[in-house]
Amino acid sequence: MNGARSHGPPTFRGKHFGITVLVATQYAIGALHFAVGLALLLLGTPDVYSIYTLTFSVLVAVFAYGLWKGTLLGWIGIVAVALFVIVADALTLLNLPSIPGIPKLAAAAEIIYSLMVLIYLSQTHTKASQKASK
Repeated sequence: MNGARSHGPPTFRGKHFGITVLVATQYAIGALHFAVGLALLLLGTPDVYSIYTLTFSVLVAVFAYGLWKGTLLGWIGIVAVALFVIVADALTLLNLPSIPGIPKLAAAAEIIYSLMVLIYLSQTHTKASQKASK
């Protein structure tokens, strides 16, 4: 139709709505992992998984903030963490050496979520919005 106007993807505060949802989800995941990691650290004996979980939560929050601000480091960081999670969790599911203590049920869900993040961040409009934010 000649009279139809083309609208871009929905936005929130100048960001693609998908970025807004991704950042909010990353913050929620980071908060959950922080609470679990802190509980494991304080209530049990410190182990690799509790330290990994706390470190993961901080990285997720830092890179989500970077993504919200439109930095390339935020985008790269989220991609790197997602790739690491996929590898570590896949190794856990295959009973191969990985981070000790990763729950198998969580590993499967984290792989699915991380793949969704990678697919979303690899879309052209998402990469272009990161370049435009610089």
